[in-house]
Amino acid sequence: MGELSEDGIGPMKPQVTTPGAKRSLMRRRRLIFAAAVMGPGVVVMLADSDVGSLITAAQSGSAWGYRMVAPQLLLIPVLYLVQEMTLRLGMVTGKGHGALIAEHFGHRWAMLSAATLVISATGALTTEFAGVAGVGEIFGLSPVLTVPVAVVALIGIATTGSYRRAERIGIVLGLTELAFFPALVMAHPNPSALAVGLMHAPLGNSSYLFLLAANVGAVIMPWMIFYQQGAVVDKGLRPRDIAMERRDTAVGAILTQLIMIAMVVLFAAALARRHGGVNLGTVGEMSAVLTPILGRVAGRVLLGIAILGAALVASLVASVASSWGLAEVFGWDHTLNERPDRRTAKFYGVFVMTHLLGAGLVLASVNLVGLAIDVEVANAMLLPVVLGFLLVLEARALPPEYRMRGLRRTLTTGASVATMGFGLFIAARLLLVW
Repeated sequence: MGELSEDGIGPMKPQVTTPGAKRSLMRRRRLIFAAAVMGPGVVVMLADSDVGSLITAAQSGSAWGYRMVAPQLLLIPVLYLVQEMTLRLGMVTGKGHGALIAEHFGHRWAMLSAATLVISATGALTTEFAGVAGVGEIFGLSPVLTVPVAVVALIGIATTGSYRRAERIGIVLGLTELAFFPALVMAHPNPSALAVGLMHAPLGNSSYLFLLAANVGAVIMPWMIFYQQGAVVDKGLRPRDIAMERRDTAVGAILTQLIMIAMVVLFAAALARRHGGVNLGTVGEMSAVLTPILGRVAGRVLLGIAILGAALVASLVASVASSWGLAEVFGWDHTLNERPDRRTAKFYGVFVMTHLLGAGLVLASVNLVGLAIDVEVANAMLLPVVLGFLLVLEARALPPEYRMRGLRRTLTTGASVATMGFGLFIAARLLLVW
């Protein structure tokens, strides 16, 4: 009689011994490990291409055609280099961004950073809910219905008691933005015109430079830094996971910029026969431009699905980031891995209040054009503060073996300084417009 299995029922199963079987087992284990580690980088990058960013990309394609594609490609490494610092800070120190600022700069600076973060995130939430309302309106649904439903859904996602579950849902919502790719194919962009546009950037034109600055300012959102650092901590990732999380962040950076490029090319192709572009400030205006090339149904459905997914994932990420940041500064218990209770009441309270405030502003029919300017100014003004803290923390809070050195440090510092410069530029220009 053969040996029994460990549970004493039936014969022991033969062990995997062939080289092919071993390789297959190792591949499965690597995939399981990758699935467990990857996520924060992809979800935060999908949130980066939010409603405001997509409208900026659409306006870029409308006004300048394919000449705004090359800058979107150049912004991929900028996104990666900045967010890579956040994942190392979180995974090595085990602390969120707000907590590290409080530890190394004091609570006054941390409170200032958290306060501006909450203001920026609330402004972002308002633009996302305006996008939700706009999608509903192109299908004949009132914002009084669509916005509250979105608020309830987002609160429900965050209060399930599992960060991983919330992250998976966020990724699924964000991946609806891929609907722009079939729309792009249906638009039949001109390859030769695209090639010419890639080689020409009218940097001497003030209007082009201003819109370029707006695109750069939309790449690094302050709440993205707080979110990814808090996410890797809440997910329990450690220094051994840095390589995998870097791949996660790189994939996300490429994906979100491809979505932005798709928007630029889509609207450039749609408006190829027009002169001077059109104003694209609402979902309805964007749908009207796409209808002639995609058809009435496809124009609404593809745009609606993509914009709605972008709005929801960005709302989730921005609100969680602001709640984490504020909780870290004030020392509140904060985690998505527990359902709301007395201990986490303040953390979840901030999360709910930011949603209610953003939704309330949209339902009150605020001046959304003025609001969009306010949000861009707030984000642009905050970038030098947030990126400045990030660079200093990378050099101060990390052990020497985890710090940047040589060419990597030069490239990352240069990209951060350039981003801060563009942020200040757009802020100054917008203030002059006021």
